[in-house]
Amino acid sequence: MKIAGIDIGTTTISGIVLEDKKEKRPEILETKTIQNDCFIQTGHEWERIQDAQQILKKAEALLDCFINKYPDIKRVGLTGQMHGIVYVDEQGKCVSPLYTWQDSRGNLCEDKLPLAEEIREKYKIRTASGYGIVTHIYNMRHNLVPESAVSFCTIMDCFGMYLTGRKTPLMHVSNAAGIGFFDGSKMCFETEILEKEGVHKSWLPETCMEIRELGLYKNCTVTTAIGDNQASFLGAAGTWENTALINMGTGGQISILSEKFFETDGIEARPFLDGKYLLAGASLCGGKAYALLEQFFRKFMKEAKGIEEPLYEIIEKLAWKGKELNARQSENRRLKIETTFDGTRTDPEISGSVMNLFSDNFTPEYFAYGVLEGMSRELYQMYQIICQGTGIKVNRIAGAGNGLRKNPVLCEIIKEMFGAELAVTECEEEAAFGAAMSSRRH
Repeated sequence: MKIAGIDIGTTTISGIVLEDKKEKRPEILETKTIQNDCFIQTGHEWERIQDAQQILKKAEALLDCFINKYPDIKRVGLTGQMHGIVYVDEQGKCVSPLYTWQDSRGNLCEDKLPLAEEIREKYKIRTASGYGIVTHIYNMRHNLVPESAVSFCTIMDCFGMYLTGRKTPLMHVSNAAGIGFFDGSKMCFETEILEKEGVHKSWLPETCMEIRELGLYKNCTVTTAIGDNQASFLGAAGTWENTALINMGTGGQISILSEKFFETDGIEARPFLDGKYLLAGASLCGGKAYALLEQFFRKFMKEAKGIEEPLYEIIEKLAWKGKELNARQSENRRLKIETTFDGTRTDPEISGSVMNLFSDNFTPEYFAYGVLEGMSRELYQMYQIICQGTGIKVNRIAGAGNGLRKNPVLCEIIKEMFGAELAVTECEEEAAFGAAMSSRRH
């Protein structure tokens, strides 16, 4: 049986077709990625919206391409960018742009405080600008909700409605938690708090903890969408216990499967499948830290030689040498670089730092290695918090993202630091893969 997955990302829309082999890992038949160039230019710097109708048409065209080539596709799973929302009317039609997770209206001041901060202080709940219900509250206060709108959902949930003709949103809890005001321990929206903000129950989408059938599209069963973090974990790590997913893109993220609900500063419990959670922590400056180092050296080369070209291969060689040299140093003489150059989720004002800087380690080799080690250490510290809070000990790591695929030194550092085997996924479309895999759980 063939199954397909569609991942509606912020900059790209990806798809995959798998040959489902039941007990074995499915075989990848084809992957395809197209640009999601649907941003709408507005007069507001804080506004980040996309043309939802165009996104739906692009995603449908990608799915049609697969169905035409593989007419025996039986199931379609969905995922995509979390947190953002679109409004739908009584017929289930999209009646607004997509207010993306990058939208900053929640950071605009309402009276004295930014809206998201006002909500956090008033109700002591975890939320942020870009979370869909924060966006909705801002839109309500400023009369920006479309007159015909009766509810809202994520873009991938809307795509499921678009494909199947469903009139009301049905959101898996992994997506419901992503739009905010959601109690992950009870798996329900914070309805009492929402009522105080004027958001009535009738506006909230129906939620489910299991994967359910939305309807049919060209004889294919379309199932409820799941969050992209959850889809990536399912696609890269499956449902194995004591397994972590480390994704290193511009930012870094670690996700660990848990049967327990556990949250603390910097660690979020995200609903997964079968009543389980992904305990997730994210660094704001993951692969970006390495890119900053490369830019530093590139600017020097431009000034010194008048040429400007990528230096990643050279820096990788330096990092290997730095790793060898660092191993010979005593602990108190090792260069230590904190790569929190953009702050952290819990403290946006914190800075990066360089410690234990001596004359013998003030070299490009040590700095190249130190930045990679700092990127890994920030995620390892999150793992230690999870380990202390739950007792979970990781013995296997699935790696994803170009920051790992293109950097074998970083892979070695992570393996040594975590004391676990690391396997970087072959498929670059982990989220689409996971979405397809979720469809067969119906």
